Amino acid sequence: MSNPLLPPGLLASRRDVLGGVAAIGAAALVSTAAQAQAGGAAVRPFKAAIPQADIVAMKRRIAATRWADAEPVSDDSQGVRRQALEPLMRYWAGDYDWRKVEARLNALPMFVTEIDGLDIQFIHVRSRHRDALPMILTHGWPGSILEFLKAIDPLTNPTAHGGKAEDAFHLVIPSIPGFGFSAKPKVPGWGSDHIGRAWSQLMLRLGYERYVSQGGDCGSVISQRMALQKVPGLVAIHLNMPAVVPAEIAHILAAGDPAPAGLTAKERGAFDQLAAFYRDNSAYAAMMNTRPQTIGYSLVDSPVGMAAWMYEKISQWTYSGGDPLKVLTRDEILDDFSLYWLTGTGASAARIYWEDHTNNFNARGVIDLPVAVSVFPGEIFRAPKTWADRAYANLFYFHEVSNGGHFAAWEQPQLFAEEVRAAFRSFR
Repeated sequence: MSNPLLPPGLLASRRDVLGGVAAIGAAALVSTAAQAQAGGAAVRPFKAAIPQADIVAMKRRIAATRWADAEPVSDDSQGVRRQALEPLMRYWAGDYDWRKVEARLNALPMFVTEIDGLDIQFIHVRSRHRDALPMILTHGWPGSILEFLKAIDPLTNPTAHGGKAEDAFHLVIPSIPGFGFSAKPKVPGWGSDHIGRAWSQLMLRLGYERYVSQGGDCGSVISQRMALQKVPGLVAIHLNMPAVVPAEIAHILAAGDPAPAGLTAKERGAFDQLAAFYRDNSAYAAMMNTRPQTIGYSLVDSPVGMAAWMYEKISQWTYSGGDPLKVLTRDEILDDFSLYWLTGTGASAARIYWEDHTNNFNARGVIDLPVAVSVFPGEIFRAPKTWADRAYANLFYFHEVSNGGHFAAWEQPQLFAEEVRAAFRSFR
């Protein structure tokens, strides 16, 4: 029976999920029936099944794009360059195959469960290692659960990827409400505080009474809100985009004033990165913070318009010198775009900015739950440890990584897995 809270054509059945479990083998086991009913709420098997007519319509719309004139400048100072976007869009309209990533998703144990009246879709992969540590991984914007696909096996099956059995994790990877296959909130109130409480309910419902949380971008904000609220079961968090900018620095940046005297070299570097970001590249956030519905019409109506909106940030935030195809494949980027387009979530995903309506870089109270931080070199700003020490009273791990950017698990899955293993080793 179809679920009215899910996009048309996205059906779930026990047969579909059990088939996926067989495909991935013993290293990733589906929850038992008892676990699926833990907490007294149903956890239902889920399968992605986009109607072929929707895929055909998407490609037709891409092919029919009315293109803007090419930019009259020789760089990206006016935005995404047509010469970068148009070849990718031609491939999207032509040879790109959504069914490949759909099959990859359906080879994993996927589920949906209702929390506070909203259906939440998630991947749940259990390690074959008995003492694996439960962890919830949260994506960001313009990312999705697809960011984590390459990191699943290194995290659940570490012995096959240079790790030890005691490094293993059980993974829960949910789609944020309004993103991908999760339902779209119909009422306000689904900001990061609420999502953080929902994630705690999800983990407890799955039988995990002690777990850790990891996130970057929106996932970093949600993980930090979980820690600030001290949600049940959470023992520590790991962040790859920490919100550590001190209040006095945030005020100076907001005013556009020069850097204050007395900053260390790393603090000054972070200040300069943030100043450049606010000056040149933050208009997207201002729009989604204040008018997500207005921009949402374009994001839901035009696949190329949506792709340009997102491709700009993927280009800027990957550790790629502005060319994301150096670290991600065309298919990986288009899988993400297609997930947004085919589920019609461009507007609903943007609303999380309006819900939070805050700067995701600024410290929001001191967190005293244990916090681990990995600083990737291509992040929007490289957080200095001095600021992290002020924001996190129990900063137990801080490491500056040699490669990777904002989309750490997507860009560098092995390195990401090694960081998360090292961070949570003391919580086994």
